[in-house]
Amino acid sequence: MAGATVSAGYASALLDLAVNLGADRTQLLSAAGLSEDDLEKSEARVPFDRFKRLMREGKRLSGDPALALRFGTDISFNVLSIVGLICFAAPTMDEAFRQMNRYGRLVIEVEGVGREDRFVIEQHDGRTYIVDKRANANAFPELTESTLGRFICGFRRFFPKVPLYLSAEVTHARPDYGDLYEELLGVPVRFSAGRNTMEIDPAYFSMSISTSPGYVFGTLSEHANALLKSLEASETLSSQVERRMMADLHTGDINMSAIARQMGMSRQTLYRQLKQEGTSFDALLDDLRKRLALDYLEGEKVSVNETAYLVGFSDPSAFSRAFKRWTGQSPGAGARRSLRSPPG
Repeated sequence: MAGATVSAGYASALLDLAVNLGADRTQLLSAAGLSEDDLEKSEARVPFDRFKRLMREGKRLSGDPALALRFGTDISFNVLSIVGLICFAAPTMDEAFRQMNRYGRLVIEVEGVGREDRFVIEQHDGRTYIVDKRANANAFPELTESTLGRFICGFRRFFPKVPLYLSAEVTHARPDYGDLYEELLGVPVRFSAGRNTMEIDPAYFSMSISTSPGYVFGTLSEHANALLKSLEASETLSSQVERRMMADLHTGDINMSAIARQMGMSRQTLYRQLKQEGTSFDALLDDLRKRLALDYLEGEKVSVNETAYLVGFSDPSAFSRAFKRWTGQSPGAGARRSLRSPPG
């Protein structure tokens, strides 16, 4: 994928780990072609090739060839990005998996993977696998290593007594530190395989995670949390619809027919009753997106791209167009400042 990037927060976490393992920070930044300014804001983007260089120079300067594996097993994903918060706010692992595919490129855009899902579920010989579809994986096996650690050990942090990851396969050859794989991951690993996979117990997808649909919004924004509570207290049909929208807004899958079913009525009945209140489903959705987007961006809580996904846009450019329609400005830093400043 030409122009692939990685979030500065993700690169910064790798830098910190390498330094903790013995690398000189200044020397490592220079060797990777990066500066402290490049990593100052977690939502900034770092070219993928510089992230790759940071990983490899980090291994060399720290003297730890297993740096990438440790990066996946030691660093908790939910402290690096809102992506982790979103995934672990999902009601089930099945939904978390879908959201991880949806939001994952906010953390790392992978070379050879465009808008399609990077991870898919496949069945082979009665077994269930998470398959990493990344092309040319052996050109950067360190990413395979960190991915294994992030999935397997990240799950274990939340469910330490539930061994749902059963084994793993990787396409690269066994490295000199191959014994560390099983030691750190806790599952058998087969090297030089035909694909990069993690075998899981089918029960994985029925695992419950969160029962708080407003968790993501409440965590990122006091205003959003207050909005959710006010919606819960309101008796109007519009507020009931908004409450259901808000719970699923970050999934990008807001459907009038589905919400009507949740409310025990037909789509036509919902349409008619909203019209009697002087509104429509699309108008409610548009207004909710606008209010939340303004709150996130004015408070500089999350980046423009993160906000786009959080309020339900699958394409940041579509969000930018909507934001300009709402405010007459693009959702950049200048617009955020002017939105906060009173006219004078």
